[in-house]
Order: sequence, then C-alpha cells, then structure tokens
Amino acid sequence: MSQNNMPNDNPDSDLDNSTSTNDKSPMNTDSIDSADVEITPEMQAFYQRADTIISVANSQLGENAHSGQVGASLLYAAARYSASVASIGFVKGDDFAKEKEDIIEFYVKQYRQMLSDNLTDYAQNFDKYVQLNKSGNTDE
Repeated sequence: MSQNNMPNDNPDSDLDNSTSTNDKSPMNTDSIDSADVEITPEMQAFYQRADTIISVANSQLGENAHSGQVGASLLYAAARYSASVASIGFVKGDDFAKEKEDIIEFYVKQYRQMLSDNLTDYAQNFDKYVQLNKSGNTDE
C-alpha cells in the first residue's frame, strides 16, 4: 500500500508462527523455543491489548447474546476500527478509496494468518481449552 499507516503490530511474524496460548493466555509461551524467540515488550503489549479486548467481548456474553453473536460484533468492530486506522494519512476520500483493495488484501492476509495460528494452537491444546471452558473460564 502506498500509505505508511498500516499497523505493524503483529508479533506473529516474529514468532515464526509458533505462538502458544497455553491456559488461553497468549502471554504464556510454553511451546515457543526460547532460544529462537525473545518475547519483547512490544509483543507483551500486543497480547495484553488483545486479552483486554477479549475480556470486554466475554463480558458481553449472557442471556441476550451468545458467543456467535458476540463474535460477530467483535469481527464488525475490528473491521470498523481497521477502516479508521487505514484512513490515517489520507487527505481525500477519493485517494483512500483508490487504495481499498490493497487495504483489504493487507487486513485479510493478517487475519488469515492470525486465525490459522490460533486454530492450530486451539487444536493442539483442545482438551485443556475445553476443560477450561467447562470450569467457567470463558477467555479465548
């Protein structure tokens, strides 16, 4: 993209696709070979922001909203926020509109990688995560 406003906040690129969300907390890196990866303060901040957002989403669960509905709202919020972030640095809406496909490609690529990494982690830790959910812990 021609603008320098895309978030460069994805620690997964630094983790060689091997992040672990042991105990459903991305900060626990038990499966990461510590010789290969240093958890930087930037990565810690990234995961702490994600955990905070997940906590807000979990707080929305209840009689009036199940996880699918909350997930849809969260996905919508991410898209809306991403559109706002992507617009930073543009002066004209027409210029911004010209970059639409590149912006979409960037965010879809990022989301696809993050979703793939998290699905892999969840599958590898499925029994533990399912047990956590049964004990009342609703964090991702």
